[in-house]
Amino acid sequence: MSQSKVLTHLCPNCGGPLLFDPKSQKFHCQYCLSTFTEEEVTAFEAKQEDKGIPEDKGIPEESVSEVPLEADTAESPIDDQVGLFVCPSCGAEIVTDATTASTFCYYCHNPVVLSERLSGKFLPEKVLPFQIEQKDAEKAFLDWVGKKKFVPKDFFDKKQIKQLQGVYFPYWVVGADLEGQLQARANRIRVWIVGDLEYTETKQYQVIREGKSTFQDLVKNALKKNEPEKMVGAVQPFDLSKAVSFKNQYLSGFLTEKRDIEYAEIKERVDSELRQYSEALMRDTIQGYTAVTSVQSQQNIKNLESDYVLLPLWLVTYRQKNSDKLFYYAMNGQTGKTAGILPVDKMKVVLVALLIFISVLILGVIVGWFVS
Repeated sequence: MSQSKVLTHLCPNCGGPLLFDPKSQKFHCQYCLSTFTEEEVTAFEAKQEDKGIPEDKGIPEESVSEVPLEADTAESPIDDQVGLFVCPSCGAEIVTDATTASTFCYYCHNPVVLSERLSGKFLPEKVLPFQIEQKDAEKAFLDWVGKKKFVPKDFFDKKQIKQLQGVYFPYWVVGADLEGQLQARANRIRVWIVGDLEYTETKQYQVIREGKSTFQDLVKNALKKNEPEKMVGAVQPFDLSKAVSFKNQYLSGFLTEKRDIEYAEIKERVDSELRQYSEALMRDTIQGYTAVTSVQSQQNIKNLESDYVLLPLWLVTYRQKNSDKLFYYAMNGQTGKTAGILPVDKMKVVLVALLIFISVLILGVIVGWFVS
């Protein structure tokens, strides 16, 4: 079995845990209040690695702490089961889902990165760093939910707000070049009247279109447990021009999910989607006809690139009492776009309906009294 490493990025000044600050786009130490750029953190950690300090000397006071993964059973691969790790700061056990790649220690609350889950074939090409900090996400959450009149109070109480988490979700970002042609039959009908006679002229055309098209930043989900909820897709788009080459330092202070959907699993569906987009562009050029029929299209994908990218979201989920249905609020961690499926307090609905009924009844009695 391969060894996994649990990393905590530590402050070069005091050894406290570093957290990524979306507002300044730098790394912040909560203890000595120092800030560092990604380049400064990477350079410092590279120097520590060059010292060749052994990994088995306990928990070193360097910028990156490493503890090997606990052994699993031989029958089951690590990617298919819950992981058991050791916190490099306090030594407590950390239990994670199979797709979790960064989290917090339950006991000391220090951020940890499970580096082996984001290495090798699971190494992302890019990451889009958070640009909205938690206090702004909390304020937006309260403003958004506050406008919904029938949401249960416990959906946005203090305990629930604390569950608002910054999460990096895995995506495949696809770009492609296509060449194709389209053929169709088209009619153009003209009608005019001379005296008592109506004339109809029908002209028939064979329409041919050929061309090239390019598509960029087609974002496709790479996590199975996101497929039923659609919570991530609801807050797109992301400005992927702001994505940077992947460094696991950006994950410090956030939860991260690694992909469990390979591109080969969705390639056929993505290819079909790209061909449909290309055909639609050609169809849009056919204008000025009364009717277009017998459309035949052939779109060939010439160049296709797929990148594994981590995208940022602020997310809070909620299960209503006596219900298995999952409700959620999600915010794009870059643009601030929000979406959600909210629970409804049935008692509030009943009370409002009863109040309206009583008001209408009283009004009817008053009107009836005056009329009589």
